[in-house]
Amino acid sequence: MIARNTNTGAVLEAMILPTLTRGGYTCERQVIVGTRCGGGTHKVDAVASRDGRRVLVSLKWQQTGGTAEQKVPFEVMCLADAVRAGHADRAYLVLGGDGWKLRDYYTSGALADHLTHAALVQVVTLEAFVRLANNGQL
Repeated sequence: MIARNTNTGAVLEAMILPTLTRGGYTCERQVIVGTRCGGGTHKVDAVASRDGRRVLVSLKWQQTGGTAEQKVPFEVMCLADAVRAGHADRAYLVLGGDGWKLRDYYTSGALADHLTHAALVQVVTLEAFVRLANNGQL
């Protein structure tokens, strides 16, 4: 069995956190924001704060085909629950890497057709998130 590289998340965090700082956000890393749908601790990669608003940031990296793709809808559900519970004003799910088959589908907003509170979570590419964060537009 070939071991998967699970360090890609740390690489993605190293790319995201500087853009948040540049955009005027203060950041907390690896923050518990309640309980996941169905139970278990829900920890997000970052909570960005600016002008009294809090934004949850969850990062998923997919450099080859794999299971991250299947985790996106569940992560959107959990992030929406965290926003509804008052842990933040909105949330972003950032998709990095070039191994996504469904990236265009997920970033199109089409999950809102299937998930009741999906509008509370914006699914974006890494490049789009960097642009928004750099400009303080989260």
